[in-house]
Amino acid sequence: MQTLKKRDEIPVEFTWNLESIFSTNEEWERDFQTLQQRLPELEALAGTLSQSGQALLTVLQKRDELSKELERLYVYASMRKDEDTTNSTYQGMADRAVQLYVRLSTIAAYIEPEILALPQDKLDRFIKETPGLALYGQQLHDLNRKRGHIRSAEIESVLAAAGEMAETPGSVFTMIDNADLKLPTIKDEAGEEVELTKGNYQLFIRSTDRRVRKDAFEGLHSTFLKQRNTIASTLAAQVKTDIFYTTQHNYSSSREYALARYNIPVSVYDNLVETVSEHIPLLNRYLKLRKRILQLDELHMYDLYVPIVEETREEISYQQARDTVVAALAPLGENYLDTLKKGFTKRWIDVYETPGKRGGAYSGGAYTTQPFILMNYQNNRDSMFTLAHELGHSLHSFYTRNYQPYQYGDYTIFVAEVASTLNEGLLTEHLLKTTSDTALRLAILNHSLEGFRGTLFRQTMFAEFEQQIHSRAEKGEPLTADSLSALYHGLNEKYYGGETFIDELIDIEWARIPHFYSSFYVYQYATGISAASALVQQILHEGKPAVERYLRFLSSGSSDYSIELLKKAGVDMTSPEPVRQALALFESHLAQMEELMR
Repeated sequence: MQTLKKRDEIPVEFTWNLESIFSTNEEWERDFQTLQQRLPELEALAGTLSQSGQALLTVLQKRDELSKELERLYVYASMRKDEDTTNSTYQGMADRAVQLYVRLSTIAAYIEPEILALPQDKLDRFIKETPGLALYGQQLHDLNRKRGHIRSAEIESVLAAAGEMAETPGSVFTMIDNADLKLPTIKDEAGEEVELTKGNYQLFIRSTDRRVRKDAFEGLHSTFLKQRNTIASTLAAQVKTDIFYTTQHNYSSSREYALARYNIPVSVYDNLVETVSEHIPLLNRYLKLRKRILQLDELHMYDLYVPIVEETREEISYQQARDTVVAALAPLGENYLDTLKKGFTKRWIDVYETPGKRGGAYSGGAYTTQPFILMNYQNNRDSMFTLAHELGHSLHSFYTRNYQPYQYGDYTIFVAEVASTLNEGLLTEHLLKTTSDTALRLAILNHSLEGFRGTLFRQTMFAEFEQQIHSRAEKGEPLTADSLSALYHGLNEKYYGGETFIDELIDIEWARIPHFYSSFYVYQYATGISAASALVQQILHEGKPAVERYLRFLSSGSSDYSIELLKKAGVDMTSPEPVRQALALFESHLAQMEELMR
C-alpha cells in the first residue's frame, strides 16, 4: 500500500516542470500586469478592420498575441493550484487569469461581427492582396459559415458579457453536488459504519458484496431524489440557456447550434444513436454473460459495475507501466516513441498523489509550453491505462504545436478523445497478445468491455437523453422532475431492460450527471472511441501507411475541419461504419471472454 508523501518528498523527476513556464510567481505577476495593461491595444482597434487588409491582419495578430500570453498565464496558475487545491495564493492567481480571459473575450467580441460585415468579395480581395493574411484562410472560411448567425458587434458584446450569467446553472449544480448534498452512512464489507462519499461510492458500487453495492446505490440516488425538484429546475435552466443562445444566433435547434461550432453534421449524431441502438442486443448479450458469471437470478442496476472476474492483485509500478506503455505503442513507429520518451525525461508528468493535490488525471499545457500531465498514480492496471490515455492527449498536443502555427495549434473537442482512446486500444491489444495467463486475460477483457459499455453505450444513452430534453423544451414542454425521470427510465429500459431489472431509483440518475451542463458534449466520447477503434485496427493490420496517416492527423491541429481531418486519417464519421467497427471489436472481446468462461 502506498504511503501518501508530502510534495517535497517526491523525487523531482516524478513532478512536472512548471518552472519551464515561469521560474517564480513574481515573474508571473510581472507578465500578468503587463498583459492587463495591453488589453486596451486591442480595444482601440475596434471599427478599423474594414479599412484595409493590413488593418484586418493587425487586429487578428494583436488578438492572437494577447491570447497566446494569456494561455501561458492561465496554465501556470491553474496547474500550480492543482498541485495543492488548498493554496489560496494559486487559487487567487487562477481566478484572476479567468477574469482576464473574460475581459479579453468581451473586448474581442467586435472582431467577428466586423469581419462578417465585410462583403465577401472585399474579404476575398483582402486575403489575396495582403501578405500574411492567407495564414488566416481556414479561420476566415470557418467564420464565413456563420454569416447568418453572428449578430452586430454591440449585441455580440452583450452576449459575451452575459457568459458568466450563463454559467449559473452549472455553478449551482456544482455547489449542490460537491458542497451541499450530504450522503448517508452505510455499512462496508466488514460491517463498519462509513460515510458514503462520491469518491468511495466508486469503490462500493464495485464491491463483490452485493449488500454493500446495493446500499451504496440506494444511499447515493435516494439523496439526489430528495433534491429532485431543485436539480430539475437547474437542468431546465441550463436547457433554457442553450435555447436562448440558439435563438439569438439563428439556429433551428440547440443541437444544431452546439454541433455547428466544429462544423459537425447533425447526421453524425443521428448515425451514432441509430447504430448503437441497432446493437443493443449485443449489449444485452454482455449483460447476460455478466448475470451468469455473477450467478444472479436477476441483474439489477447496482450489479453493472462489479468486475465479473476476480481482480488480479499484481502491483504495477510506475516504471513498469511506463515500459509497458512504450512497448504497446511501438506500432506507432520510432518518431512517436522518441517523442513519447521525451515526455518522461523532460518532466511532462506529475506522477504521484500528494496532500491537497487535485484528484483524477488530465493533460494540459499551452501553445508556448511543453505538454503536462497530472496523475495520481496508484500502482495498478487502471493507472497504467490512465497513463497511456493522457500520453495520447499530450502527444497529440506536442505534434500539433510543433507542426502548426498558433492559429491552428490546438484541436477540437470532437477529436480530443481519439488519440487518448487509441493509446488505450493499443495497450489492450498488446496485453492480450503478450499475456497467456487466463486470469489476466479475463481481467483485461473485462476492462475493455466495461470501457465500451461505459463509453459507447452509456454515453450514447446520455446523448439521446440530451437530445430529447432539448427537443421537448424547444416545443414549449416543461422539464419537471417527473418528466425527466420518466424519460430517463424509458431510456434505461431501452438499453438495459432486456437483461436487467430497472430499479426505480435509477430514474433519478440524470440529476447527478455533471456533463449535462456542457450540452451536447458527451456524444463525442462515443464518436471518439469509435474513431479510435477503427484506427487501431488499421494501424495493426496496415502498418506504415496507416501510421503515416495517423501522425499527419496528430500534426494537423485545427488546420481543417475535424470531420475532414479524420477522413484523411482513414475514418469517415459521417458514415455509421466506424461505430460498427467499434461494436465489432466489442463483440470480438466479448466472444473471447465467453470462450474463456465456458
